[in-house]
Amino acid sequence: MHSRHRFSVRLARKFRKLFSRDAAQSLWEHVCRWTHPVSARRILATIDRAELEKLRRHYPYRPNARRINAYEDAAYWLGVNVKHIQDLWLDRAPPLHILDLGCGAGYFLYLCRLFGHEGLGIDTDEDPFFEGTTQFLGVRRVISRIQPQTPLPDLGGKFNLVTGHRVCFHRTARDENGEWLEWTPADWEFFINDIRTRFLKRNGRLLLEFNPRQNGSSFFTPELRDSFLSQGARIFRRKALFAANPNERPRFRQIR
Repeated sequence: MHSRHRFSVRLARKFRKLFSRDAAQSLWEHVCRWTHPVSARRILATIDRAELEKLRRHYPYRPNARRINAYEDAAYWLGVNVKHIQDLWLDRAPPLHILDLGCGAGYFLYLCRLFGHEGLGIDTDEDPFFEGTTQFLGVRRVISRIQPQTPLPDLGGKFNLVTGHRVCFHRTARDENGEWLEWTPADWEFFINDIRTRFLKRNGRLLLEFNPRQNGSSFFTPELRDSFLSQGARIFRRKALFAANPNERPRFRQIR
């Protein structure tokens, strides 16, 4: 009897997930990509993967690094970032100035350049492999750490688009139970205001994409969701999109 009840509960959860808003939004993303295809295979042919493997041998994995972050796997990461390009309409947009927060190995900005955009990354220098890959891919970056209640360094101009994919700079330390301590809503408000006032052009956008929490739940707790919405965010699945003007509804498609 108990097993039948558990089965019913699991089935109900699957149906809720299937017909949820997230499922509808995911379907919309897939439709948009399908109607404007981009060949990741052709892009992959522009990268010397043997050279990437040489870089990995020169810069071995850091201790405790997860193999899911095997950034020498160009085929995988180009596929991931092609979706980012499509979701932001960068394959159809006029030339833009783009800032990528936590640019990592540089694949996203490499793709941006292929589509005619000018990009700049910002990241720490904790992973020497990223220094090698960004130089190999021709990606410009500034070394800096994003910290709570601290303005970003002067980057010499403003951008049409500021992005942060797989954001983790909001994690400050682990507590005694191994759980991450994270930025408060006040920390996020400071950061978003800093981006808006110092780095976004008049019709610019800020796109932040977050991983689910360790328990599989959404990054957007009720408190964070309310805080982001109060600052004009459009929350779309794992993403929060902001316009330069908090009173304007942001769009994934660039409006010049």
